Amino acid sequence: MMAAQNNAVGGKGPWGGDVDGAGKREGMAAKSGPNDPGGRKPREKVRQLQRRLWAAAKRQPGRRFHALYDLMARRDVLVEAWRRVRSNKGAAGVDNETIAEVEQHGVERFLEELGVALREGKYRSDAVLRRYIPKADGRKRPLGIPTVRDRVAQMTAKLVLEPIFEADFLPCSYGFRPKRSTTMALETLRKLGARGGHHVFDADIRDYFGSIDHDKLMKLVARRVSDRRVLKLVRQWLSAGIMEDGVVSATEAGTPQGGVISPLLSNIYLHVLDVLWMRHSAPLGTLVRYADDFVVMCRTKSACEQAEERIRVILERLGLELHPGKTRRVELFDGKQGFDFLGCHLHKRMSGVLHEREGRKVYFLHRWPSVRAMTQIRQKVRVLTHRGRCHADLRDVIADLNPVLRGWGGHFRTGNAARRFNQLDTYVWQRLRSLRFKRKGRQLKPGEAKTWTRESFWNLGLHRLRGTVRYPEAA
Repeated sequence: MMAAQNNAVGGKGPWGGDVDGAGKREGMAAKSGPNDPGGRKPREKVRQLQRRLWAAAKRQPGRRFHALYDLMARRDVLVEAWRRVRSNKGAAGVDNETIAEVEQHGVERFLEELGVALREGKYRSDAVLRRYIPKADGRKRPLGIPTVRDRVAQMTAKLVLEPIFEADFLPCSYGFRPKRSTTMALETLRKLGARGGHHVFDADIRDYFGSIDHDKLMKLVARRVSDRRVLKLVRQWLSAGIMEDGVVSATEAGTPQGGVISPLLSNIYLHVLDVLWMRHSAPLGTLVRYADDFVVMCRTKSACEQAEERIRVILERLGLELHPGKTRRVELFDGKQGFDFLGCHLHKRMSGVLHEREGRKVYFLHRWPSVRAMTQIRQKVRVLTHRGRCHADLRDVIADLNPVLRGWGGHFRTGNAARRFNQLDTYVWQRLRSLRFKRKGRQLKPGEAKTWTRESFWNLGLHRLRGTVRYPEAA
């Protein structure tokens, strides 16, 4: 196997493993099985492809990639794209076709037809279906739901394009990236807070996903991609239109939240912010960005004020603006103020141990579930334990609760969440206890309610949050 010209051998990337032959291309197999004469699984072949693309992009920062469209139509890429779309589940789009219906009619046939449409240049995307989900403040967040067919097509593009742009993305970006997480972003802030980070510029971009300039975005994509068919495809998804109440309206700006490729495109767009900040403003403070949600932690008030000015200038170049009601400067010193980020409330707290032992007042940045996060999880528990379920088998109710509690607890367990975990445990216990009261009614025997202890519900399999807090390294 020969390595691509001008590319060294042996690099490692977000997908791991040594890479060689970074520029190697493979076509479609004639057979219906994976495009692999050695019989390797499609997932591993796609990972190999991604390693090669990442290695080539990393070694040649100015390289523009061509012939990417053919990679999207490879059978192993289509199979892996379908696997990911299926695991993400999701509702039907404008054509009302669900994932279950695709499986019923035949996945092989579905992927073959999509592959043919892509290779012959006949693929056309449908409009996205507009749906709304409630936000914590009572408003509604708009979502755009592509069809299953379009989601698979977008996933093929994401599988091919993501490693190329991953080679360029900076460490300050944590959202929707391989081997990056919310915990990593929060831990960065915690460590900065312990090293003198006393001021935070807490930024919020007004209507970010609806304000992305298509022309500017396409120019940013074209910096790394020269394949006109891929560029045309991305443009097609951006301008596919939105169907709401049966009427399709054109989209002149923005990327719909809900699209498979939208997180990658949004990261490409705000990569400009990352680069310009690191190039011209890094001495002012540390930028920590998770998709469109970001903060800058600074040591002084003056640096924090300058950071806000610089951020406003950069966002203006991108056609974006800060939300005046949600953007603010926060003083963390001596626990004066706190801020919310990624579902957590971050606030400095004095170390009682150091104060007791040495008489020193030392403050560390703690984090725990925000008020909004607590409100949202209580609402989910309330829905799953409504009074109408009083006659249901309690084990079934607990079976519905456990995945919600585990998922929520998994997100917050690396912080200082013990008190909030105990509060939620108590709330869940009270809700389940109220179901038993409702079911018993007037038939409740004296002293019977005393047996409905927390332990009695834990013995039925209820997930307990108390005692699950872990340090990030041990989580």
